[in-house]
Amino acid sequence: MNTPHKKPREGVLTPDQIRENKSKDQKRIFVEHLIRLRKIFRVAAERFRLKPKNYEPVIWVVCGLIRWRIGAIVMYQ
Repeated sequence: MNTPHKKPREGVLTPDQIRENKSKDQKRIFVEHLIRLRKIFRVAAERFRLKPKNYEPVIWVVCGLIRWRIGAIVMYQ
């Protein structure tokens, strides 16, 4: 877990801590947007009604569509 710095009771964060929190927030928001995109396709949210052997290819296609949509296509071997 990469949790942000908490403000001390009746205190303030240092400028370095504020900068680190902002960086962590940007990464967290990006990941949450990807999770939202995955939920749009509803593959993992509902009961999978195809044959079990088809589950993995369908997940790979959905992940590929999400990567294509955000413009982060990377080919794996």
